[in-house]
Amino acid sequence: MASNELGEKHAQWISSVRENVLEPELPILDPHHHLWLDEGHTGWPYTLDDFHQDTGSGHNVVGTVFLECHAQYRQDGPEHLRSVGEVEFVADLAEQSAASDGAEIMAIQGNADVSMGAAVEEVLDALEAAGRGRFRGVRYITAQDDHPPLAMYENAAMSDRLYLEGVRRVGELGYTYDAMVYHPQLSEVVGVAQACPDTPIVLDHLGGILGTGPYSDQRDEILDYWKKQMAAIAACNNVYLKLGGIGMPMMGFRWDKRDKPATSAELAEAWSDPIQYAIEVFGAERCMFESNFPVDKRGVGYVPLWNSFKLIASSCSTDEKRDLFYNTAARAYRLPLLEKS
Repeated sequence: MASNELGEKHAQWISSVRENVLEPELPILDPHHHLWLDEGHTGWPYTLDDFHQDTGSGHNVVGTVFLECHAQYRQDGPEHLRSVGEVEFVADLAEQSAASDGAEIMAIQGNADVSMGAAVEEVLDALEAAGRGRFRGVRYITAQDDHPPLAMYENAAMSDRLYLEGVRRVGELGYTYDAMVYHPQLSEVVGVAQACPDTPIVLDHLGGILGTGPYSDQRDEILDYWKKQMAAIAACNNVYLKLGGIGMPMMGFRWDKRDKPATSAELAEAWSDPIQYAIEVFGAERCMFESNFPVDKRGVGYVPLWNSFKLIASSCSTDEKRDLFYNTAARAYRLPLLEKS
């Protein structure tokens, strides 16, 4: 089946769960989404039109942050600069989004090989020029595991001297570093944060709580370990945490294999405890809800996903919600804050 046909079939399945939007006026800055023209990480394209269909489905999504996903790289030229093509691609779409009636792509996190050490500055300069005012920093994925389905791109060890030098240079130049790891690597994140105290670090996807392969049926033990590591990471004041990724198959809940996608109530039941714990130890001012679309779209629709976040945060104050749904992301990516009403 062609990728477009797969995408259409999946869209029909996702639309089988419909919910009314909770708190429809609450402003949202979605700090983590992707775009690609090929099969990407889902098996079908995710274009600006698809993005606007999701962000325009009822929640008050004011703006978003694009996260690197190896899309539209340059096909020639120096290897270390090929990722500039992705930021060029997204900068064009961001300008289109700003001129539309839909959510604006306000910021772009590109990719750079920080294991180049201080030499990564050349790449950052090129990404800055390509971003046309929207480039905010980079993600360099260090997630890795011996279980083959969890294998990621080849990457440097987080203890590597040049890697740490590169992460420090990201902060020295005023940029933000996104980190994606799996939960067994969380103790290493503490080392990175302590070695790079002046670099704002955003830890993606709740720190990558795994629940598949060798990690199946170990959720209680894994969460106990995860909570201890989260407390240690939270003690590093330069780290922000993204609350999301909960629709990904690797998290252990195979929403993508069910007859119907997840509802907001099901997501909230599964994820309230760890997310509320994360908010408690980091504080709302360092936590941000994220869609991780379209990757999380494999198991849940955009409306139910953000409804689940609103259910999980239902006991939070107005100021805390302003942080969780908007201002924390704005601080992390240097965007204008929402003022108190």
